[in-house]
Amino acid sequence: MCLLRLPAKNGGIKINRYHQFKMMFLAQLKLTLREKQAWFWGIFFPVILMVIFMVIFSGNSDEEFKTEVAVVDPSPNPASEMMLSQISGLPVFEVKSGKPVTRDKAEEWVKDQEVDAAIILPESAEASSVFLVINKENEQGAAAQAVSGILDKFVQQANLMAAGASPKYDLQYESITSGTNELDYTDFLLTGMIALSIAQGGMFGMVDLVEMRRKGLIKRLRMTPANMGIFGLSDMVMRLLFSIVQIILLSLIGVLVFGANLYINPFTLIIVFLIGALSFNALGYFFSSFSKTTEAYMGVANICSFLMMFLSGVFFPIETMPEWIQPISSILPLTYFAEGLRESMVYETGIATAALWAGIGVMVIWGAITFLLGSLLYKRKAIAADR
Repeated sequence: MCLLRLPAKNGGIKINRYHQFKMMFLAQLKLTLREKQAWFWGIFFPVILMVIFMVIFSGNSDEEFKTEVAVVDPSPNPASEMMLSQISGLPVFEVKSGKPVTRDKAEEWVKDQEVDAAIILPESAEASSVFLVINKENEQGAAAQAVSGILDKFVQQANLMAAGASPKYDLQYESITSGTNELDYTDFLLTGMIALSIAQGGMFGMVDLVEMRRKGLIKRLRMTPANMGIFGLSDMVMRLLFSIVQIILLSLIGVLVFGANLYINPFTLIIVFLIGALSFNALGYFFSSFSKTTEAYMGVANICSFLMMFLSGVFFPIETMPEWIQPISSILPLTYFAEGLRESMVYETGIATAALWAGIGVMVIWGAITFLLGSLLYKRKAIAADR
């Protein structure tokens, strides 16, 4: 009812837009704070969702890779004993039972998936083959591929030693970053989950507008001098408050519980956060403008959220996706919101970056177009007649 007490000038003909925005913002804030579901879906659900995904995807990310193998030495000889000694010394291999076993026993362990592979050593000093036995069902698994690669390199070095040659070239590995800090997977996942939570808050948060329209409140509001664009903007800004609470709460949980490392550039973060949050709020405002029921709104929001969740690099880098999917990712706003948060929360990237502004530009285009379309649809008389 606060909306009916809008301050007016000149006998109620001209309305001060600032006061319209202020009164609408306060009215919607009070309505939201009184709604328990808003607290759950806006604050607690993102926390629950992030904790679940962080536990699933980042629980073992810091552990060193190690695989368990069985070793078969059918006829001990100097060559097999030398290879057994070197294989046992490799830190990535854990030899089951700590000693060679029979081939039948090793194959039984492989079939039962008790070990990742069985290594059959040469039967004599003159023999030139080392056999690797793996489980067919796990043939393309990471452990089987790793064992195969490590053993192949090991055999190549053994060949060089047998020929009396020493390696001339070696591979030195070094990683560099465009920012000031390297990105761990925990940091990658945390920033992706923060982006996803804020995006979902914006896309799902406008469902109350659908309910207001169903009850005829929007129609009554249209009969007043109230500006529908300001009405939508005030709701978007109110949702922005929830997004601020989300980013603070999720960041604290990520750092204190999961050990994430954040190196924040405050200025860049504020720009990316404001543009991203408002863009997704505009997307939710657009959904509410043409949805006649709550179920229809939630259906559209769910489809968009589901697609962007898996196509925008929230859980995995876009570069690891199939090539035909990557162009789709490049037009989604969540892709640039997640990348922008990583740039500002982990890399400490400054605002004067062309790639960052290109992403901000995409989010601005999404936000502006969807907000304008939503405002136009709310103003259409045909739609108003249905309310």
